[in-house]
Amino acid sequence: MTDLTFVSTNPGKAREVAAVLHPYGVRVRWKRRELPEPQASTLEEVVAAKLDAVRDLRGRVLVEDSGLFIPSLRGFPGVYSAHFLKIWKFGPIFELLRARPRGAYFRTVAGLQEGRRRAMFAGEVRGSIARRPAGRNGFGYDPIFVPVGWVRTFAEAPVEAKNRISHRSRAIRKVGEAMAGGRPFG
Repeated sequence: MTDLTFVSTNPGKAREVAAVLHPYGVRVRWKRRELPEPQASTLEEVVAAKLDAVRDLRGRVLVEDSGLFIPSLRGFPGVYSAHFLKIWKFGPIFELLRARPRGAYFRTVAGLQEGRRRAMFAGEVRGSIARRPAGRNGFGYDPIFVPVGWVRTFAEAPVEAKNRISHRSRAIRKVGEAMAGGRPFG
């Protein structure tokens, strides 16, 4: 088993990351730590700032940032997804989408660091915004996001079903594949 430290304040993300990486022979240790969420135009910039903030940790360290992007709202909330959700919840999104297309996608960028070496891995899942929140599983925007091919939200699905297709699991699987192949940094 290879050890990796995942840094986040979200226990749900930590469980998802650990479950996805386990088949690759990676044991995940969760380190609960508040990380910077700088105003930036891309998830990659946010992840780079988070990696800078964990330079004090030894070994392989993983951070991630995710966003919900709605094309009819010019990508909003995007990199501001967590901040927006914390303040306003879902109401304003439903209001803004009342007369607009509801297509959306989740995107995650995972950043892996060991010493001075870094690599980034992206994952994405397309879908749409539901008419109202549904489900109790998951976290964040899971109650309002319906992936393509599904009739239920991520929050209505069992965790294992979400982990098979989610944006985060797609990015994290790329981390696992790179680590298993002995080439996590290119």
